[in-house]
Amino acid sequence: QLQLVESGGGLVQPGGSLRVSCAASGFNLDYYAIGWFRQAPGKEREGVSCISRSGGGTNYADSVKGRFTIFRDNAKNTVYLQMNSLKPEDTAIYYCAARSSYYCSMYTSYDYWGQGTQVTVSS
Repeated sequence: QLQLVESGGGLVQPGGSLRVSCAASGFNLDYYAIGWFRQAPGKEREGVSCISRSGGGTNYADSVKGRFTIFRDNAKNTVYLQMNSLKPEDTAIYYCAARSSYYCSMYTSYDYWGQGTQVTVSS
């Protein structure tokens, strides 16, 4: 069964850091570009970041540039999103998705989605 599983979400204070992970089972992430998306209550889902198949290309939403870093460890079949200097407006459910493509984009369809992990930034 092809599956993406996010983990690492939780409650963190403003200014804090959190790393969320996206692990694949049943397929090899080497052949997929990966995107991170988020959806806050009452808002539409938005793209946060994505990484190319090789890891050499990345993109970030303007709202997270300089604070978030996406990277992948193909040996572990896992992609990570390191989130620093978190703000209350970063509160959302974070989803990872895989796309059978070399290049990444936050504005196209994805083939597989995880179930999401909750990130809450609050004092």
